[in-house]
Amino acid sequence: MSSISSKKAVLRVGAVAYDPKVVTIWEGFIPYFERRGVPIDYVLYSSYDAQVAANLGGEVEVAWNSPLAWVKTQLVSDGQCRAVAMRDSDRDLTTKILVRKDANFTSVADLKGKTVAVGASDSPQATLIPLLLVADASVRPGEDCQVLYHNIMVGKHGDHVGGERDAARALAAGKADAACVLDANYMVFINEGTLDPGTTRVLASTPPFDHCNFTVRADLPEERWKPFVDTLLGMSYQDPEVRALMELEGLKQWLPGRTGGYAQLERAVEHFKFYA
Repeated sequence: MSSISSKKAVLRVGAVAYDPKVVTIWEGFIPYFERRGVPIDYVLYSSYDAQVAANLGGEVEVAWNSPLAWVKTQLVSDGQCRAVAMRDSDRDLTTKILVRKDANFTSVADLKGKTVAVGASDSPQATLIPLLLVADASVRPGEDCQVLYHNIMVGKHGDHVGGERDAARALAAGKADAACVLDANYMVFINEGTLDPGTTRVLASTPPFDHCNFTVRADLPEERWKPFVDTLLGMSYQDPEVRALMELEGLKQWLPGRTGGYAQLERAVEHFKFYA
């Protein structure tokens, strides 16, 4: 058999260009996978909607999806996709609803008639999931309370954190009575000076939820995606070849995909008729 005919077909992986570091990460991954006999290439998309369409249409075989992109993929495909891998940092996240320290609020129900600052309209962690928590407290977002959106880079599903940071700034500036931020970003915003230490407190927290995953279509043969996933799971944070790339991607270990952590977002999408 010739070397050409025996060469493995390149696996096409989709990613969304929410930050320049995305190119750095995937340019670094290509030789890592190549040396392990798993040739890959990446295709960048300007939005998750475009990537979902490309994944379902066969332009890419694996999609690095946001949680909202995963939910849309399942809706469009009638549940005919698989979550095959995710980061350790994608599991069991929570969003905090912050208020100023001296605010006379004791529960989410007290936000009736107030202004709640959120991230971009398509941010799962800074908008959809926390607004579901507000709705569950019988405070209808947009009716019983005003929602102050920060629509930065809509289509990127809040991955850039810009709208979330602006929500925190709105709270600090007195333009909002509450702000929704990811738990991990709360300390980031304090440490960087977006929020002054000791000036805010947590009014409520969402139940834990999961974030991004690598998605494949259910009809994609296992032999196409499994070597990619096995190579991911075999990455070590102690390996200097990929440690910097893993840090850029925000993880210390790749884990198998799971889907139980998307229930809140699925309910939020339905409740707010996001894809109606």
